[in-house]
Amino acid sequence: MNEVLNRNYEGDCIDVTKDFPTGRVSLILTDPPYNASKGGVNLPENKTGGAYYKVNEEWDKFNKYSDYLEFTRKWVKAMDRILSDRGSIMICCSLHNIGEVMLVLKEMSYKPLNIITWRKPNAMPNITKRMLTHSTEFIVWFAKGTKWTFNYDLMKKYNEGKQLRDVWSFPSCQGPERIKGKDGRAAHPTQKPLKLFKRLIEMATNEGEIVLDPFVGSGTTSVAAEELGRKWIGIESKKDYIKIADDRINRYREQRIIGESLK
Repeated sequence: MNEVLNRNYEGDCIDVTKDFPTGRVSLILTDPPYNASKGGVNLPENKTGGAYYKVNEEWDKFNKYSDYLEFTRKWVKAMDRILSDRGSIMICCSLHNIGEVMLVLKEMSYKPLNIITWRKPNAMPNITKRMLTHSTEFIVWFAKGTKWTFNYDLMKKYNEGKQLRDVWSFPSCQGPERIKGKDGRAAHPTQKPLKLFKRLIEMATNEGEIVLDPFVGSGTTSVAAEELGRKWIGIESKKDYIKIADDRINRYREQRIIGESLK
């Protein structure tokens, strides 16, 4: 079976991709569960989605360390089959899961390229006063083989013509970019900035190549890839999130058509 491109699939990423062709995807870009949901959210009036370490979602809870490690091994192995030998994988992480993610990728003989530090200038303060304010997350970038894509010269535009470094500053999603539900609260607790994901895709793929996100959530990867002329596949097990992602890509397409008609 050939996968249908430029659409979001509802279901478990392992099940959805089991009949996809081998080795056709150029980039796996995803924001998986962090296993950070322990104490729950203690900011009941917050509508921005909060900090990642205050997420309290059932899909982000694992009973034991070994359960999360096995979960990571299984989904990464499934993605490895459909990833091209010239492809790479980018996984969003925090201090909660970066160790497990890197361990699994190294076990599979992937080559570490960079840990990109995402600095958040609008990070939420740490109200416990028992640790430093969490103002960064990470994207680990690993290559499957030796011929991965890195658009080196193109990335210089983000650093005044000089080599791009591995610390990037992007505000957390707030204001008009934040997708909200009917209650005015964040529709997805860990929505990532569109500009961040666009840069990642632009850096590691070329136009027409396939980008796949096995935990597409609110659909940021889908919109970013389509804006950049890449083919894409989004997968999400939660029905509510699939609707958000589908609505979002449909709005983007409608706005693009309107924009083109006004030229």
